[in-house]
Amino acid sequence: MDAMQINVHAFRLINDLGKEYPALNPAFYVIAEYTVYALAVCVLLYWMTRSYQNRVMVVCAMATFALAEGLGKIAGTLHYNQQPFAELANVNQLVQKAVDNSFPSDHTILFFSFCMSFWLFKRKAGILWMLLAVCVGLSRIWVGVHYPADVIAGALISIGSAAIVFLVVPQLSVVHSLLSLYEKAERAVLPARLRSKDF
Repeated sequence: MDAMQINVHAFRLINDLGKEYPALNPAFYVIAEYTVYALAVCVLLYWMTRSYQNRVMVVCAMATFALAEGLGKIAGTLHYNQQPFAELANVNQLVQKAVDNSFPSDHTILFFSFCMSFWLFKRKAGILWMLLAVCVGLSRIWVGVHYPADVIAGALISIGSAAIVFLVVPQLSVVHSLLSLYEKAERAVLPARLRSKDF
């Protein structure tokens, strides 16, 4: 069995669960399509805590995503496959999507970039974030828009990017200078009653 056959077989094992347990389809649809909004809200809330460490963490997460997305685009030029629903018959397709190169998974890159960064800064809470990233990756297979290899590649690219960014970005003086400038500007525009406390 070659690599593509293994990839298709693994896809069928996961995607066919949607036919076997259709009651779970709505949950996986929501995870696949809408958790990105919950992630955006959580990132904003981390920033609004006004904790310096949280803000460095958010900066690292955004830098990780930028790096991983760039590497993902390069990977996409080296390998091409369309979405499973465009290449295979009898796919449990729950999401309508334009046909293009699905390698690697952009959703997986996004979630593993942020969730891995959160884990590096907050090990206990980070476990829950990593579980969320895994669930999102699996959901993209469940709804029929990605192969397991698309998801695994996206996860590995993001994990590697997060590790590099975590080691480099917090050490850069320019990052701390820009954050200090931002916080000075923030203090200047915040109401007086909020200047002396976090919220």
